[in-house]
Formats: sequence, C-alpha cells, structure tokens
Amino acid sequence: MNTVKHRWGLKAGMAVLLVLALALSGCGSKDGNGNGNASNSASNTDGAASPDKLKEIKVVLDWTPNTNHTGLYVARDNGYFEKHGLKVDIIQPGEAGADTMIASGAADFGVSYQEGVTQARIQGVPLVSLAAVIQHNTSGFASPAEKDITSPKAFEGKTYGGWGSPAEPAVIESLMQEDQGDAKKVKIVNIGDADFFTATKKSIDFAWIFYGWTGVEAELKGQKINMVYLTDYSKKLDYYTPVLATNEKMIAEHKDTVEAFMAAASEGYRFAIDHPDEAAELLIKAVPDLNADLVRASQKWLSPRYQDDAPRWGEQKLSVWTDYAGWMYDHKLLDKQLDAEKAFTNDFLPKKEN
Repeated sequence: MNTVKHRWGLKAGMAVLLVLALALSGCGSKDGNGNGNASNSASNTDGAASPDKLKEIKVVLDWTPNTNHTGLYVARDNGYFEKHGLKVDIIQPGEAGADTMIASGAADFGVSYQEGVTQARIQGVPLVSLAAVIQHNTSGFASPAEKDITSPKAFEGKTYGGWGSPAEPAVIESLMQEDQGDAKKVKIVNIGDADFFTATKKSIDFAWIFYGWTGVEAELKGQKINMVYLTDYSKKLDYYTPVLATNEKMIAEHKDTVEAFMAAASEGYRFAIDHPDEAAELLIKAVPDLNADLVRASQKWLSPRYQDDAPRWGEQKLSVWTDYAGWMYDHKLLDKQLDAEKAFTNDFLPKKEN
C-alpha cells in the first residue's frame, strides 16, 4: 500500500470536490420512477421487513482496505450488520471518489474525512458525518531519521513530496509559523503515486503520512523515521480523519437504515478496540492481498486510538468542526464559513459507554 495513494483521506480531501451539481438532485440520482439510488438500495428499510429479507446497502471505502476500515469488515463478517437487518456490500470508490458516490446515492454510506465533508457542504452538497473512526488526527510529516527533520523549522531547505493539494502548502506554512520557520524555503513537488519509501530514496526529504500505516510499516522494515505531527503544533489541525458519512436525504428518508448501520458499525469498531488481534485476522481473511504482518502491527497500534479519550467510539465535538473549518477559511481553502452544526451528528451513535 503506497503512501500517497492510500493516505486514508489526505489525498482526496482537499481536491476539487463534487464539481458537478450533485446537490441539485437532492443528493440522489433518479431512476425512471423518480426514486433516488439511496432509496433503491434501502427501499424497504423503514417498513416492516420479513425476517428472511435483509435490506441491501452499499458502503464505499475511501481507498484500498486498511485498518481504518476494520470495524466495517468485522461488522460484516461477524454478522453484526445481518443482526440489524442489513446486507452490506463494501465497495471501493474508483475514479469517482467516495464523497461523490455518497452524495449521489451510488453508495448509502461511506468512509470520508472531515475536510472532505467540509468542502462538500461549502459547495452545497449536504454530506453528513456520522462518526469519527479515529478520535484524533494521527497524521504528520515523516522523514528518514538521517535527514534530521525533527521540527517544522527544519523543513527549511528541504524538498516536500506531495500530491498537489492546496492544503499541503497551507499546512506546512501553518506549522512553520508556529516554529518560526520560513515556508518560502521549502521546495514542494508532486510525487504522484510514489510511496514514502520510494520517494525518500530519491530526491524527496519528507512527506505527509498516517503513522498508523506507513509509520508502522517503517517499523517493520527497520527504517527509522522522524515524525512531525500536525497536532503537536496546532490544535485546529486535530480534525477527524477518517469519518463514516452519509447524506441528508438518507437521514431524512431512511432513518431506520442509518440507525441500523451505525449500531452494527459501532459494534464492529468496539470489537476491533477490545480484540485487535482477532480483528486483524478478520481483515486479513477478508482482504488476503494485504500484508498480513502490517495489518497485525497496524491494528495493534490503531485499536486504542479509535476511541482514545472520547466517552464512546465515534463521538464528534462541535469545537473540532468549527476549529478546522475556521483554519481552512483563514488559509483561503474555503470561500465561506461552514455551518458546522449541520456537518455532523452524534444522534446515531449508541448511548454513552460506562
């Protein structure tokens, strides 16, 4: 799994989202009967379904399966979705992207990220975050230890390898300002799909990664790296990435489906928190092409971070949404302020755990 292509929400989050007027269709493309796709895939959700008739729904991942998604695979393969009356097809987004599929109704639910939901809503596309998969942002700028990049100021005179998002220079500049560094002294180049390990063996000094996958992979490879975490330098960059999301149409018309989906997904992530070893094996069995050793190590690292200091898995704070949207607006990544209260909901999470 390469670093840029599988940044678990960093790559697509700040790209130009949903340029098409998806909102004009009420977040659902229509068939010949005037029904949205979300309605089709969960057509019997709110009515009384026979015991042997499960409601079929689609859940789209943000990219290739990884340990951010473990709870979904656990919920499917341990029968939690079925217990709640759902038959779930977990799919990958292809070129359209997960946000586009969720907004258009091509998928009922999906894995998104706070920055993606924020930009979509600013563009008039009413995506809604249902749960924070990970409670705190685990991403940061990584570099081989021999580069001696241990703070944002040390970015000066170095070459950053990214994917061409306007968020990248904004984040680099923000962190360097906190550390009295000069962002103009950083060279930024687009490395496309080259992974962290390949890129830093060539002309790249540092890149943006999630430690839970690429950092753990470095450990397994015996390659020492330095990490400059975003959250060490800016509270406003402690945003939710990834999240589980749907659209307002799904919530308004198929509330029972949303409740059932979130009940099962919460059970899946709760299992992954309490039983990381077993959860890792379920993901490996479901996606045998993954590096099994990496999945096991990543799951061990990530499982305690799903809920972290939150009162329950998935809970989101208004302050996190307003802080990050404010940061985006201040850095000219948004052309207007976000109505943050409409961007997320905790209403479909199970009651708070003891």
